[in-house]
Amino acid sequence: MNLQVLLASRPSGPPAEDNFRIVASPVPQPADGQVLVRNHYLSLDPYMRMRMSAMKSYARSVALGEVMVGGTVGEVVASRHPNFRESEFVAGTLGWQLYGVADGTALRKVDPRAAPLSVYLGTLGMPGVTAWMGLLDIAKPQAGETVVVSAAAGAVGSVAGQLARIHGCRTVGTAGGKAKCDYVVNELGFDTCVDYKAGRLREDLQAAAPNGIDVDFENVGGEVLDTVLALMNPFSRIAACGMVSQYSAAEPYALRNIRSVLVNRIRVQGFIVSDRLELWPTALAQLSEWFAEGRLKYRETIAHGLENAPRAFIGMLRGENLGKQLVKLL
Repeated sequence: MNLQVLLASRPSGPPAEDNFRIVASPVPQPADGQVLVRNHYLSLDPYMRMRMSAMKSYARSVALGEVMVGGTVGEVVASRHPNFRESEFVAGTLGWQLYGVADGTALRKVDPRAAPLSVYLGTLGMPGVTAWMGLLDIAKPQAGETVVVSAAAGAVGSVAGQLARIHGCRTVGTAGGKAKCDYVVNELGFDTCVDYKAGRLREDLQAAAPNGIDVDFENVGGEVLDTVLALMNPFSRIAACGMVSQYSAAEPYALRNIRSVLVNRIRVQGFIVSDRLELWPTALAQLSEWFAEGRLKYRETIAHGLENAPRAFIGMLRGENLGKQLVKLL
């Protein structure tokens, strides 16, 4: 049987476990041109909270009663596609379920000898490409510039900061709590990290970036973004990747320092990683090279069993994870 997690109801505010429903159903069978995949890992990511809502966004909402959307990596167990064989490993977006069917265009072959399977949902997957695209294609930092990365201990922020370091930038992270900040500096190699929970965000960030901020890789929004805006240099850049602090907020945060965009002629660009699929091969090739050289470090927080996916997802949105949040399905 196939185990699936469905969207049972739309959350009002932070999601709760009763917004999900776990069901068993027959394992689907592939049609011509399709493959059946037994998922080994499920990726949990902040964007899923937006997909649970009915509001207009860059992608359609998950319908009530539909399998929750999500990235997966797993093994081909049956194939009716000429380019895929049984026992090959593939990454795709098969959702919160043990088994999924997909056509060849929706899957990417991965090599478990080059990296652990889970890494293809993190550093060598969508989060890594997101970091690469936002930092190197949009923000284009120059050596010697100061780059601030919010949610620096997370799946995307951790890669973005390491890429900034590789390109010779002073790299400042923001994260919640001393343990996360210690990880960001001592393991990921950021120059410094500001604990936004310490109650001195403006003072600490100003001390961490005494020459101002040239690039902001924004994952959080709200007060963190507002504080960064006050410290941005003329002609600086913001790559707006996520606004996780606002996804479940009852009222949107009113930015007080938005005037800085005009005064400092800041270029702000939001982006969605799926908009530029033509960049993925280049991004993945570079990320794989740096990973193989040991220049990209990572951490994972792993829940075990699909039935624990809702609880792990809720915890991730609260910031309880360190690094990439995954669910091990085998």
